[in-house]
Amino acid sequence: MMNYAARLHAAVLQRQTPALVGLDPRPDQFPAEILERARQSAATDRYAVLAAACEEFCCRIIDVVAPLVPAVKPQVAFFEECGPAGLTALARVMRHARRAGLIVIADAKRGDIGSTAEAYARAWLAGADPEAAPFAADALTVNPWLGPDTLTPFVELSALRGAGLYVLVKTSNPQSGTFQDVTGPPPADQHAPSGHVFQHVAREVERLAAATLTSQTGATRTAYGDIGAVVGATWPVQLAELRSLMPHAPLLIPGYGSQGGNSADVAGGLDATGHGALINSSRGINYAWKQEPWADQFGEARWEQAVEAATRAMIADLAEHTTAAQLQGGN
Repeated sequence: MMNYAARLHAAVLQRQTPALVGLDPRPDQFPAEILERARQSAATDRYAVLAAACEEFCCRIIDVVAPLVPAVKPQVAFFEECGPAGLTALARVMRHARRAGLIVIADAKRGDIGSTAEAYARAWLAGADPEAAPFAADALTVNPWLGPDTLTPFVELSALRGAGLYVLVKTSNPQSGTFQDVTGPPPADQHAPSGHVFQHVAREVERLAAATLTSQTGATRTAYGDIGAVVGATWPVQLAELRSLMPHAPLLIPGYGSQGGNSADVAGGLDATGHGALINSSRGINYAWKQEPWADQFGEARWEQAVEAATRAMIADLAEHTTAAQLQGGN
């Protein structure tokens, strides 16, 4: 069984980019043809119609970007909004992405303790075998707010299934600092040096990531473990700091594009070889045909071509302004 870090490393090398496409299906922004086809389907109620539309929209994006990027990140909330039919659609979308050879990161931000956390882990962490869980995620985003024992069940099952985790450390939203930037010693050790809450979480993530390196051998050995961190592109100074604080943790970097982050902002998350992070863009790619220059060039009738053009533009931007250029030499 190949562990998550090795599968991710291989996928990034194959596509020669750290670009990650988020899947954020928002029916009010879909092309009209997607919605019309869903209305004419066998769906039995409005939620099932929306779920059918979400499934087709995401699967068609996957078909466009699969040759270009190593991974996709479905945002679970947009599927949950459609009820049970939405979750069925999500499961199908994730398996479609796995069949296309993509790493799938479920952005569900789960976080609990004990048997509840174990159940969440069993539901989402398929890891190396897409059939090992109802939702075929290679990796899952996790909220650590309840403490280190929140992470333990996820970490333990990740090791068994070859899955990965991305722990929320410094998120991209404007008010994240209200809680994450609070300073003080870690509760378990009042004699330890003070620091921001996000720094304390980062140290725990690094400890867990480094521990997973012992399972890597031979050709599967990478510089990174299976436990990673979510760090927003909207905090470039903290991003560079956290890259140093977590040298063995792969990063998931949201905030590029529609949230205001650019390639210069994310550069600090990558190492000298272009590895160490996935940079996410969701709305800027999913709905590219609504934005310039793609709106005039393609329009709604050629929305998939706009998705491809926006994805290629992101890949080129990262290669021009970050060490992602090193990947195009096959490093």
